Amino acid sequence: MYNHIILEKNQGVATITLNRPDRMNSFIVDMHQELQQALDMIASDNETRCLVLTGSGRGFCAGQDLNDRAVTADDQAPDLGLSVERFYNPLIRRLTSFPMPIICAMNGVAAGAGASVVMACDIVIAARSSCFILSFAKVGLVPDSGCSWHFARALGLPRAKALAMLGNKLGAEQAEQWGLIYQVVDDENLMTEATKLSQHLATQPTEALARIKTLVHSAFDYSLPEQLERERAAMQHLGKSHDYREGVASFLEKRAPNFKGC
Repeated sequence: MYNHIILEKNQGVATITLNRPDRMNSFIVDMHQELQQALDMIASDNETRCLVLTGSGRGFCAGQDLNDRAVTADDQAPDLGLSVERFYNPLIRRLTSFPMPIICAMNGVAAGAGASVVMACDIVIAARSSCFILSFAKVGLVPDSGCSWHFARALGLPRAKALAMLGNKLGAEQAEQWGLIYQVVDDENLMTEATKLSQHLATQPTEALARIKTLVHSAFDYSLPEQLERERAAMQHLGKSHDYREGVASFLEKRAPNFKGC
């Protein structure tokens, strides 16, 4: 069904593996389209309540495959803004608003827009050998696909600007210390830990987790009074949900909750 990704489902968890290992899972148009199709399918599946995103081979994603839009000095300049708006921006918007938690199992290099995809996920577990490279300036470009937004908010302006301008590697352990990612694990334990966490999240109140995601993503965009109102509205909505009633009942009855995700 897919040529450039692998989609698997198990126990309420969907796993998408970017699958162009010979090109470090870099993006081409067909892979963009397949990924969006898979996300459509997962979002409409009521039995899936958590998504894991990872890469095959030795890297997570090297960003755009430059061979897919190679130009020479004599060629007409491509409209890179159109490419970003047609493919990358919709992907980042989709991931950040996806109606369930997304775990990134970062298995190697995340470069360029690959770093943007990592940061659009909710929880990042990284292999100890993995790293970020904001490689845009090395080809005369700027960070795109939300990269400047995510890195500036997570790291502050000085570090974000230095990483983007210098294009140096940021190792997983340093990224964890700086607060950019959630957790670093030994390479051989990456998928075990990601699976364990995803299976836990798949049993949790999915709609509440989606609301948490929305509130936190936009927290810097609102004043405190505005954010208080948004929290109030979310509480009002979730207070009518099955999972809230189940959560309270299970607490009072001293048993494990059986959340339905609604």
